[in-house]
Amino acid sequence: MSQQPISLMEMPEWQALQQHFSEIQNKHMRDMFAEDDSRFDQFSVELNEILFDYSKNRITKETIGLLVELAHACELPQQIDAMFDAKKINATEGRAVLHTALRNQTDQPLVLDGEDVHHQVRTEIERAYQLAEQVRNGDWLGYTNKPITDIVNIGIGGSYLGPQMVTEALSPFVKPTLNFHFVANLDENQIDDVLAPLDPETTLFIVCSKTFTTQETMFNANTARNWFLSLVNDKSKLSKHFVAVSTNIEAAKSFGINDQNIFSMWDWVGGRYSMWSAIGLSIMIAIGKQQFEQLLKGASEVDQHFRSAELANNIPALMGLLGVWYNNFFDAQAIAVLPYSQHLHRFPAYLQQADMESNGKSVALSGKRINYSSGPVLFGELGNPGQHAFYQLLHQGTKLIPIDVIATARNISGDNKHQDALMSNVFAQTEALMKGKNEQEVRQELESGSLNQEAIDNLVPHKIFEGNRPSNTLLLQALTPSNLGSLIALYEHKIFTQGIIWKINSFDQWGVELGKQLAQSILKDLSADGNASSSSDSDSESNNSSNRDSSTTGLMSHYINQRN
Repeated sequence: MSQQPISLMEMPEWQALQQHFSEIQNKHMRDMFAEDDSRFDQFSVELNEILFDYSKNRITKETIGLLVELAHACELPQQIDAMFDAKKINATEGRAVLHTALRNQTDQPLVLDGEDVHHQVRTEIERAYQLAEQVRNGDWLGYTNKPITDIVNIGIGGSYLGPQMVTEALSPFVKPTLNFHFVANLDENQIDDVLAPLDPETTLFIVCSKTFTTQETMFNANTARNWFLSLVNDKSKLSKHFVAVSTNIEAAKSFGINDQNIFSMWDWVGGRYSMWSAIGLSIMIAIGKQQFEQLLKGASEVDQHFRSAELANNIPALMGLLGVWYNNFFDAQAIAVLPYSQHLHRFPAYLQQADMESNGKSVALSGKRINYSSGPVLFGELGNPGQHAFYQLLHQGTKLIPIDVIATARNISGDNKHQDALMSNVFAQTEALMKGKNEQEVRQELESGSLNQEAIDNLVPHKIFEGNRPSNTLLLQALTPSNLGSLIALYEHKIFTQGIIWKINSFDQWGVELGKQLAQSILKDLSADGNASSSSDSDSESNNSSNRDSSTTGLMSHYINQRN
């Protein structure tokens, strides 16, 4: 990615936003709506079956104009083109960023290092489709010639969160005769609970690990393998019950997987962007080729929108710029994603990785530490349960937390009574967050009751809602594969937009490495002789026992004593 000659906060466009913020920061959205009855029309964009309403934000036309100017100054359009054109924008790893190529709907070649990426992708996807259809049709038979009934996806991070989220989100489209299970936790209780009711004759395991060395994935994969062999006692049968998605073909073959059942990954796809590839094999089995293609199609349509639409009408660009507006000018350190759709209950967890692993960075592409806030803390929960949990803080807390509300106009399998009641909450919550309730309104409400004046005076401050709390609403016609693909892609490109503005690399994740390295060293001590090494050890290599603090050493010793 190209670097700007001056730091972000010194840019004239940034300083213009800072001046604008000082003028607008105390303006109430209630007044903005009162002054302009066309506000919804001005600040909403439709794309296919998704409406993005951002009118309930602390913005004016000038705000959007200034944010767009900042985006142009940071070369966002050029960086979008660079990503789609296979430039190696992941500078710290020297890689292209081509998850968009996984869902590309054209036949136009895309050449990277002399190879046509689109041809590679289609070839591998077709192989995965063939396996998926065999399982769905009952043609893939286990070692006793019984069809598969249960699929266990073993992975971690993107190879777990993506497949699980999509499979559960699209449950009305899942083949009803198949059961899906997702394992990621190193705590063996998860895989033990999954394996307990399963029959090895009818279970298929999908091991998803780019390197086939990831600790969590391989511990769980080996536990599954040992469970299978304890019941079958024949390694030759493994190939009928284990498949893999990995670049390490030899390791997968040594595990017992037939090389015809090993599907490729590429270094130009990060794990959190990989569900569109063969990592999505469990999704393909669940919903079938036709619906998986619709998932890809929906994402591809957003890709084209992101690349071609003017920034002022570009949904993911606007989402990203609004996030910068609150994060860096209003000092909002968290955002909430609130789906009012049961089937999207894992979507916030999926976005936590996508957003915080991407933009949780404190060093710019230049290698210098940044002096401004970057990625926010993202959390979320289903809307209605959340209303009875943490919405109190959203409405009356001391922290400003912008929210994204996601809802569907139509429930594929439900009735309108439930849906109308659900949507009444969607509209009420965003209106309440925007409007609030002032002292005069509170007093009028209380005075209509039976309380005396002293009781009213005591209660008034507790019932005032200051409002002016921002929200975006993403309203889908229905939760279909195409619309879900679009929704995911909107957030992917929002994250990219913010990374460009903050001048960070959204596509590496060095921050996860140190803990992994230390865990390997600690595991050796825990497994060796049951003795937690202290700082007196003679071995002085970095990240080993000689560098451990007294707390870690003490905790390890206490664990060993309790374990034994």
